[in-house]
Amino acid sequence: MRAYALNAASVALLTRLRVWEGLAEDARTPVHDMRIHGDRAGAELHFSAWQQGAGELAHIVDAAALEDQLDAALRFAPHVQRVTEPVPATLQALCEGRDTGAAQEFGVHYERHDYGHMGVATRLVASKPHQGQAWQWFRSPDVLALLPFDRPEPGHGYGLVWSLPKDEARRLMAAGPAEFESALLEATGGAAGTLQLAGERQAWPLQLCRADTLCGPGWVLLGDAAHLVHPLAGQGLNLGLADVEALVDVIVRRESWRSLGDEKLLRRYARARIAPTWAMGELTDGLLRGFASQAPVLARLRNEGLRLVDRAGPLKKWLTARALGH
Repeated sequence: MRAYALNAASVALLTRLRVWEGLAEDARTPVHDMRIHGDRAGAELHFSAWQQGAGELAHIVDAAALEDQLDAALRFAPHVQRVTEPVPATLQALCEGRDTGAAQEFGVHYERHDYGHMGVATRLVASKPHQGQAWQWFRSPDVLALLPFDRPEPGHGYGLVWSLPKDEARRLMAAGPAEFESALLEATGGAAGTLQLAGERQAWPLQLCRADTLCGPGWVLLGDAAHLVHPLAGQGLNLGLADVEALVDVIVRRESWRSLGDEKLLRRYARARIAPTWAMGELTDGLLRGFASQAPVLARLRNEGLRLVDRAGPLKKWLTARALGH
């Protein structure tokens, strides 16, 4: 049921790996516009690829289809060997997430903040065509995103990512289809049309999580093994793929006498990734906290902030460039 929002930098990497062109057309849907709504009337922010001089703001990609293509790419890579047991290696790249225990074997500790929220994901079919537009509602305390997607119905599909307090998330996970769809209609105000469930629902706990170190002699962390952010900006996988780009760049530029596992070499990767991953974590954390607060003064500030950003052309262009991975 999951879908990824991939920026231009991630698409470029997958294209070089010959993965992107293997995806079916309906498994990768371009986003041309995005509308963000606050929790007060008139508090809106609109991003347009056309206004920003970009072909698209992002692509929404079927998670299972992407994983299948990556798996196929590995099978056709003669320099890659699949093994079922640990083998001696000059460099171990730990990419399997934060909960497997592998990183802890190297003395890595994690700073964690549990949001008390769960992410709920599913597929939807809308009565109105999506026209390549994504939607997001900050509703204090929940955040709802509709991602335009051509599965299961071309032009009318959406991927749902809904961040909710745990009790409410569990209630909606247990609710029947009619009750769930009614909650969706209330949350979106019918802006995307009537929304019908088109698949099972999934839920997972949401955290902000950072490793206290990204590398050591002969090992390095990438992706969810290094950092987790709230999904409200759709940047989790983009951060992980940017980690890959940074590590490859460091390896390609290394001195001929320096081994792949050289700690000084790997620290160059860590320095390149600390600032962007920290910034994205702080941005998503700040947005969630700001819109979750019930304080009237903060409610006025956050909604007025959306209006001001929407009027600030240079700032919108800068934000778009960051989202595209530029």
